Amino acid sequence: MTDMSGIIQQVAIGALPILVAITFHEVAHGWVADKLGDPTARALGRITLNPFAHIDPIGTVLLPLFLYVTTGFVFGWARPVPVNFNNLRRPKADMAIVAGAGPATNLALAVVCGLVFKGILAVRPDLLPAAVGIGQAPALFEGGEPASAVLIPVLLMLKASVIVNAILLVINLIPIPPVDGGRIAVGLLPPGPAETLARIEPYGIFVLIGIIYLDRSIGILGTAVHVVVWAILG
Repeated sequence: MTDMSGIIQQVAIGALPILVAITFHEVAHGWVADKLGDPTARALGRITLNPFAHIDPIGTVLLPLFLYVTTGFVFGWARPVPVNFNNLRRPKADMAIVAGAGPATNLALAVVCGLVFKGILAVRPDLLPAAVGIGQAPALFEGGEPASAVLIPVLLMLKASVIVNAILLVINLIPIPPVDGGRIAVGLLPPGPAETLARIEPYGIFVLIGIIYLDRSIGILGTAVHVVVWAILG
């Protein structure tokens, strides 16, 4: 298998998990905000599982592909679900709850996909060699037992879903706006520090991209992702 065909195969297997992860992440923000008093997302039709309502051409497609090719690490964003924090019953505290709904949803998705992954392998342990890595995957596209031809891609997508959701969980817990960790911090900190941190938001995305590149040498984010994945799949 050539390098290019391997990349295409990885993108094909990872595309659906990425779409599901970002869709549920954004819907969680809107749904929780609606329950806490802000109907903005519902009024704009953003509490929907239609992924096309949430796709951002740069943040969902171009940046993740660029980062994957250059760093091996995937990061991006969807179109943010609009939230009017002034409509929330307790604007500052509820901001943290709304922000936390996204990472919490990614954790839940990772756990569910991990349980299904383990459940399939418990019934079909012979599929383990093909499920442990993309490098074992070509056989699944070359015929063979029909059940295996279905189950192996499913296993690879489930594993990819665990990894993607673990990455989104870790990245979104970094306490720098505009990611969720920054908004959680703004919601929990006293007014002075919260206002100082909130001022970073216009530049925060550049700080985050810089952190991701630096982490190639430091390895903190990668280690955190591996710990989450190991805890779920190990």
